[in-house]
Amino acid sequence: MVEEVKACGVVDHDTVRSKYRTLVLFLIEKGITISSMESCTGGQIASLLTDTEGSSAVFKGAFVTYRNDVKIKSGVPQSVIEQYGVYSEQTAEAMAEACRRNFDSDVAIGVTGSFGNVDPYNIDSIPGEVFFAIAAADGTKCYKCSIPEQDSRLSYKLYIADVVVDCLTAILQMK
Repeated sequence: MVEEVKACGVVDHDTVRSKYRTLVLFLIEKGITISSMESCTGGQIASLLTDTEGSSAVFKGAFVTYRNDVKIKSGVPQSVIEQYGVYSEQTAEAMAEACRRNFDSDVAIGVTGSFGNVDPYNIDSIPGEVFFAIAAADGTKCYKCSIPEQDSRLSYKLYIADVVVDCLTAILQMK
């Protein structure tokens, strides 16, 4: 089941970076490894995870799977994309789970969606609709986020990165 989420208020780069720094320091302290498979975010989440010194202790790696064929080569079953579409909770879940398997990480993130434009190669493209999933040993949780129109690609990426870090923080019960 997919949970609908959104960012709270205006998303700015410094705030998002600070949240990821706090997350990475927590992961280091607890010895929890993490990885990501990203499509629409183009590696933005991996970049934010690696901005904190010492992140190599917990960040195992990332796939930027912008195209469907690359998602499939990275472990997403072609049948999932064909049956549910590339922009779906099922594909986000398959991305997170394939990433967790491939990197043997404790936690993995899978992100797929469309930002400002319709994707002419995928009929299920709805601009501003993003699905992401977080896979861990106890299962995979999927989220849907409708992003309001942003002024740049970077703003879209930061918006969803902010939502993802908030969900990760809740799942990991960071205190």
